Amino acid sequence: MVGATSEIKLVSNDTNLILFERISEGVVQLSLNRPDQKNPLDWATVKALRSHVVSLEDDATVQLVLIRGQGGTFSAGGDLIGYMELYRNPDNFASFLDDFYQLFEAMERSSKTFVGIIEGYCVAGGLELLLACDIVIAAHSAKIGDGHLNFGQLPGAGGSQRLPRVIGPMRAHYLMATGALVGAEEAERIGLVSRAVPDEQLTETIDGLVADLCRKSPLGLKGLKYLLKEGLRGDLQTGLQLEIDYVLNYATTAADASEGLVAFQEKRRPRFVGQ
Repeated sequence: MVGATSEIKLVSNDTNLILFERISEGVVQLSLNRPDQKNPLDWATVKALRSHVVSLEDDATVQLVLIRGQGGTFSAGGDLIGYMELYRNPDNFASFLDDFYQLFEAMERSSKTFVGIIEGYCVAGGLELLLACDIVIAAHSAKIGDGHLNFGQLPGAGGSQRLPRVIGPMRAHYLMATGALVGAEEAERIGLVSRAVPDEQLTETIDGLVADLCRKSPLGLKGLKYLLKEGLRGDLQTGLQLEIDYVLNYATTAADASEGLVAFQEKRRPRFVGQ
């Protein structure tokens, strides 16, 4: 069950910025852990989260990574007070933006499936973190938006590029220009989140999703993510060729692909091994 912690680790020099939890076999959860400040994505938090994402890529036992915020809020965005100091040092600010870029690039190119769990506010940098996830489940009480321009800021962690690719340029422009917050059900309608559920059903929904994904071929999930993410980096024809080449190799070499067909023929559940 999500939240049933068997192991917790604290990472970063500032301690407990990120909670690391092993939820079950193949599943870990990373939680932003500054609920008193609505889980800001300051520089230390970004570096700590990036450290986890990079190290998890080398952990063959992990298939799914859940990302959420502690205290009933995903993330209200960046640390605006901290930005005042960063703005005075362009080199530091450039390094901060690069760490944000590297974090989300690592998430998108990772072989793991990242599931965002959205409760409370998900704004500005929080929205940019949402956009780097592969699947997003939001509680009905969630409020999601950009908000940078409300304080004279601009998105610097990919929001201006990822958001229009997810919901379309006109919707993205409206949300970013107005700073409007949308509820989870509206976010689902426009394709900003995968699914919106009543708050009291959030844990049950995540548990069900995790169980379902863990029954899939790990190699198949990895391949699906690769095709979806890499395909969108180029034009349609390049993506179609990418799919043909990848699937040809997968279908003719992967044990999981053959096992799926045999299981169908034998009318049983496949026994995938991730090879």
